[in-house]
Amino acid sequence: MQYIPNIVFAILLVVGVGFFVRNIKKLIRNIKLGKAVDRSDNSSLRWKNMANIALGQSKMVKRPIAGLLHIVVYVGFIIINIEVLEIIIDGLLGTHRVFSFLGALYGFLIGTFEILALLVLVAVIVFWIRRILLKIPRFWNKEMVGFPKNDALYILYFEMVLMSLFLVMNAADTHFQQASSGNIISQFIAPLFSDFQPEILHLVERIAWWIHIVGIFIFLNYLYYSKHLHILLAFPNTYYANLNQKGKLTNLESVTKEVQLMLDPNADPFAAPAETETDAIPEKFGAEDATDLTWVQLLNAYTCTECGRCTSVCPANQTGKALSPRAIMMKTRDRIQEIGDNIDKNGSYIDDRKNLMTTISAEEIWACTTCNACVEECPINIDPLSIILDLRRFQVMEKSAASQELNGMMTNIENNGAPWQYSQMDRLNWKNEE
Repeated sequence: MQYIPNIVFAILLVVGVGFFVRNIKKLIRNIKLGKAVDRSDNSSLRWKNMANIALGQSKMVKRPIAGLLHIVVYVGFIIINIEVLEIIIDGLLGTHRVFSFLGALYGFLIGTFEILALLVLVAVIVFWIRRILLKIPRFWNKEMVGFPKNDALYILYFEMVLMSLFLVMNAADTHFQQASSGNIISQFIAPLFSDFQPEILHLVERIAWWIHIVGIFIFLNYLYYSKHLHILLAFPNTYYANLNQKGKLTNLESVTKEVQLMLDPNADPFAAPAETETDAIPEKFGAEDATDLTWVQLLNAYTCTECGRCTSVCPANQTGKALSPRAIMMKTRDRIQEIGDNIDKNGSYIDDRKNLMTTISAEEIWACTTCNACVEECPINIDPLSIILDLRRFQVMEKSAASQELNGMMTNIENNGAPWQYSQMDRLNWKNEE
């Protein structure tokens, strides 16, 4: 009977970690549904970006209050969870505070964890106040309804409960309190249990211990469904981010090859390229669906924190246009997730007669001014503009669905070499006007 708790814990550990690994495999599969793109260049700069932006939070502090609070939660939550290693060993072996033999060092570590737990608790309460009481506008955009709105609140509640349980667990641990080492915060909570019988106090400590670790397993697996997946994906996302200057457009390889063929006097324009298995289906110009985007763009979509900083600085959104860069990323993520679920259900993708163009309107993609404000503002280097441009390319080059004004401009460039409706011979007539 004495081994039953250890067996139960082992089962919980295997199930919790196993479910997490399964979801991560699905996530990687979904991201790989995107088109190939090479981001292996300049590895030193990429490592630097990851260290500064993902680990160092350098872009978060551009908004000091939210940035500093986020750093407190980020650092506190990560460091405190180092204690999970001790909990896992205790749970499997039936020991109690197995690392306590470290003496003063153990007390220093737990004391540090307790201070960070209190700071995290204060920070998440402030975050809750900002969302619910102060109603910061970027948290209440039209796309932030239903689960997207509640998701952040669920995480805040998770963190409040986990940090509180950690402090209660320490406060109700009689042996830990008697050691008088590391109980920097919990010593002020312990008097609340002073009238409890030893058996009841031990039960409180055990209940807090079990709920704390089960809560961590639940939180770990909730990440896959949550915007807080960025806790894991911010690192690869910043590493593989675009290093080109903002505003530099990429060329479509298929178009580049066509132009090179036209400019090569030795090329045979009637020679058909050798058809391979990958060439059996002609490449689309731009993107109609999520699988027409690159894997980096899909990684961007899954990494989006839904913080709304991009939308809050978007000039189109500020002037009442339909565009919200955050909504673009959310819709892209939802679509690739839908495709992944389709594959899981059917064994392979079955056409569901949906695509990105059925969820992202033409009004949204043409409202963009390509100013790159959203790209500059994103705290983890997500690039909504690249997706917008690929959707535009599909509209123009595949569907000829650009606006009348834009079609007129492109016709003039093709015929006259300039955006205006004047022939090249008449282009300088203005100099003769008085």
